[in-house]
Amino acid sequence: MAKRDFYEVLGVAKNASEDEIKKAYRKLAMKYHPDRNPDNKDAEEKFKEVKEAYEMLTTPEKREAYDRYGHAGVDPNSGMGGGFGGGGFSDAFGDIFGDIFGGGRRSSGPQVYRGADLRYNLEITLEQAAHGFDTTIRVPSWDKCDTCHGSGAKPGTAPVTCTTCAGHGQVRMQQGFFSVQQTCPKCHGSGKIIPEPCAACGGAGRIKRNKTLEVKIPAGIDNGMRIRSSGNGEPGTNGGPPGDLYVEIHIKPHQVFQRDGDDLHCEMPISFVKATLGGEIEVPTLTGKVAFTIPEGTQSGKTFRLKGKGIKGVRSGYAGDLFCHVQVETPVKLTEKQKDLLREFERLTVEGGAKHSPQTKTWKDKVKDFFE
Repeated sequence: MAKRDFYEVLGVAKNASEDEIKKAYRKLAMKYHPDRNPDNKDAEEKFKEVKEAYEMLTTPEKREAYDRYGHAGVDPNSGMGGGFGGGGFSDAFGDIFGDIFGGGRRSSGPQVYRGADLRYNLEITLEQAAHGFDTTIRVPSWDKCDTCHGSGAKPGTAPVTCTTCAGHGQVRMQQGFFSVQQTCPKCHGSGKIIPEPCAACGGAGRIKRNKTLEVKIPAGIDNGMRIRSSGNGEPGTNGGPPGDLYVEIHIKPHQVFQRDGDDLHCEMPISFVKATLGGEIEVPTLTGKVAFTIPEGTQSGKTFRLKGKGIKGVRSGYAGDLFCHVQVETPVKLTEKQKDLLREFERLTVEGGAKHSPQTKTWKDKVKDFFE
């Protein structure tokens, strides 16, 4: 029985890429694999056919010969070629499922891992966040052990090659038709075993110490933002690059201001006389006091906006605003004379009619409508 065209078997075009061929093979191999189709001779034959097509089309020399001469170009009995070296089905299948499970063919030698990132919480004041500043922090660090010079072995001895992985740092596990490559459980990927660990570092090859770093806090930084210090995280494994250090900003609560993005808010208590007659008051800002005039008859809860008196954020082109929320303060612990004056003021206000208390009149009208 004549063999079918390999491209037809996999259902791909003749100019298909290797990734497209792998994808098609993965789908068909899972469909026709004997473990999924027990006692199904037809599925078994199709599985073999798919496997052969995949092997031929993913080996560059075989694919070139097949494209030029057809099946004769890859048949070892035809005299036109064939006999190409190859890993066979186990390598091909290992590559496909290695793509899924992280195994497959990998470069030999110990696996290199990047070090973990570290986080440092830095608490600063609102003023420091607004204006920016330079500071120093102390963070944990790992330095090469002075006793073993980083080898991890007791002075006078040396690490030996791991016998489990032969120094590769990786072992291949076969489970049914799955072939998965994973980190060696004995040497943990280093490819070396230390028979006599260094007493100073316990075989780690490094000693934990603290180091001082200079950090520049930019003006306008906000709560929760992070500053990256490249390469100051934990060191990598087997020569891998170190991680990074992230300085996370936490702004302390302020006695006067509350921050909302680039804007600031504050409550401003004023006397009821100042609210009634109006006049100039001083308002605090992060750069000093400013004066502005409140109008006559200002009510409690009125908000005044001071443009540009907020914070200029890290990514902002201009500063935010300051919002002052006026709170009219009720006087307490009055003398008899002060009370008498207020009673006289109240009498005159009532005699003057509703024009002196428009909010009270409006409220009374609403209550009257409600009950009626």
